[in-house]
Amino acid sequence: MSETGVPDEVVTACLRAAAAAPSVHNTQPWLFRVGVDAVDVLVDRSRRLAVLDPDGREMLVSIGAAVFNLRVAFGAAGRRTSVRRMPDDADPDLAARVTIGAAGRPARAAQALAAAVPGRHTNRRPFADRRVPFVTMEELRGAAAMEGASLVEIGPELRDGVLALTRTAETRLRSDPAYRAELAAWTTASSVGRDDGLPRHVIGPRGRDGALPLRDLGTGLGPSAGAVEFESDPILLLLFTPGDTPEHWIRAGEALERVWLTATVRGLAVTPMSQLTEISAMRDLLTDSAAHSVPQTVLRIGYPLWPAMASPRRPLAELVVTNPPPASR
Repeated sequence: MSETGVPDEVVTACLRAAAAAPSVHNTQPWLFRVGVDAVDVLVDRSRRLAVLDPDGREMLVSIGAAVFNLRVAFGAAGRRTSVRRMPDDADPDLAARVTIGAAGRPARAAQALAAAVPGRHTNRRPFADRRVPFVTMEELRGAAAMEGASLVEIGPELRDGVLALTRTAETRLRSDPAYRAELAAWTTASSVGRDDGLPRHVIGPRGRDGALPLRDLGTGLGPSAGAVEFESDPILLLLFTPGDTPEHWIRAGEALERVWLTATVRGLAVTPMSQLTEISAMRDLLTDSAAHSVPQTVLRIGYPLWPAMASPRRPLAELVVTNPPPASR
């Protein structure tokens, strides 16, 4: 048995689920510390993208996704959890403490979401020209709301503007030599010998007309795999939080992952298109100060024509630190 009172194999499986979360450039900026009745999720600041993410927002969004996977994995194993985000002002590297409750009946919803974790991958390929049913969109909106966020579909009247802003953001990022160097450091033409970053097999084809501004990963991976037609009416979603503090960033990651896993359960693929929200001045253009709504990411969703492949993951032994935290209160 682990210190949590949960069988070791269950704790290990839950930590593996947490480590399977999405992260910007697949940096995997998290560490885990198992205590008497809780698991701490810690920031691995050596993996922050200094150029792309100077304030650590994207890093904490990524960590929030890992926190959600940890929660849902314990829920599927029949354990309720509670979360304190940024619980210790004296320890800014402690992003969240997930306290594990008594054993009970596994939640059916948690089981479905946990089962989707291994199949959740970023898909940068074309999607089918097919609308997502209203009931599914409502389910995705509800998933975000459960984590204190809001998910808004970008209608046709605003979509061209958001795509134009994203294209501008992509151009601005790539015009910075420091950004290109940082991107190259996290992309590699081969996944052999690398357990992080973006290997070549995750790169998708480029759009024939350039209308869909997906992130250009060609710096380290070489040219895209040909040019093809993408869907004519991409479905874009904006994820908002009611504030813009580090705790909101963590919650944004939890909401992002609940939405993504819910989409995976429903047979949908997802592509983060976060260039727009990576530039603070451009995020401000979509911020509604009166409603306290701050954009945290843009998502493209749809029914995939081809499956996506998994990105590599760091060994769990590298992610678990041994100094246990005190018992939760």
